[in-house]
Amino acid sequence: MTTRIIQPSISVKTLSESPNLKSIPSNYVNSDIYPSDIIASKPQDYSNSIPTVDFSLLTSIDPHQRSQAINNLNKACQEWGFFMVVNHGIQESLMKKVIDGTQGFFNLREEEKKEFEGKHVLDPIRYGTSFNTSKEKAFFWRDYLKVFVHPKFHSPSKPDRYSDIMWEYCEKVREVTKVLLGGLSQGLGLEECYLEKTLEMKSGFQIFIANYYPCCPQPELALGMPPHSDHGLLTLIIQNQVGGLQVQHQGKWIHVNALPNSLLVNTRDHLEIFSNGKYKCNVHKVVVNNTSPRISVAVAHGPSLEAIVSPASPLVQSETNYIPMKYKDYMEMQQSNQLHQKSILEQVKIQRN
Repeated sequence: MTTRIIQPSISVKTLSESPNLKSIPSNYVNSDIYPSDIIASKPQDYSNSIPTVDFSLLTSIDPHQRSQAINNLNKACQEWGFFMVVNHGIQESLMKKVIDGTQGFFNLREEEKKEFEGKHVLDPIRYGTSFNTSKEKAFFWRDYLKVFVHPKFHSPSKPDRYSDIMWEYCEKVREVTKVLLGGLSQGLGLEECYLEKTLEMKSGFQIFIANYYPCCPQPELALGMPPHSDHGLLTLIIQNQVGGLQVQHQGKWIHVNALPNSLLVNTRDHLEIFSNGKYKCNVHKVVVNNTSPRISVAVAHGPSLEAIVSPASPLVQSETNYIPMKYKDYMEMQQSNQLHQKSILEQVKIQRN
């Protein structure tokens, strides 16, 4: 049975705009914040070793260049589960339109946004706040819009032209993702099309997730999103000029400073499952600030909803490490529970003594 969503009476954006707001309500105070674990990075410091993948080399007709790009991609997914993609071919003007359109959506009147307030986790258009307020001990300083855009395209009817921009951008991002997944398939020693065919990617599930993180008067007490991993294969992220995304690497939190016009990519639970653990899904979180709202748009890509995902058979030498599960069931299980680390992935991981 699909889980029902219970939303707070007002959005975080509305709460943040309350006159004379000096402190956050107690139900937004999170205990899962460890400032000592954060590695500080200067806003324009791009040398913090987050891997970069040159998409133009991944599509090169030069076999040596393409082989090197696949090796870089393979290494990034094994060691980080996170990387930046440059020279991807998506026009900067289109990316700006997506961010501006998303700003326009969250600037709608509260009653207009509530027209798109979903009731269940599998509703194709769902506006809300936090993540799952029926399960959370503390809410998150975040409003969101989640839209299912493939294999069937949905979109909110407001603001004007947002639907057209969303459709164009999701088409472009899906093309980039197809190439990345082909490179990852080869990085695993499989045929380029193996992952696409096995997981039925022609009818693959694509979600457009717009996030709004308002200014917070006590950012040291609040979280935009908690440490977690996600269902699916890859997520491609763009943002406005305000940072806040942090990724976990070797037990430390690394602040992500995105290169201009780059796509940020994180690996998700089902890439770890498909690779039988060779690729690790990335744990990440979002911190907030008291000076500037942050907008991010994440387009998540998963298998067909009806695909049963298990480790690729050529990668199972002696034993499989994950229980096969229909993607739709896994997605609903994660969306219906509290978001915490890799808690859902651990449930399908085979434990051995």
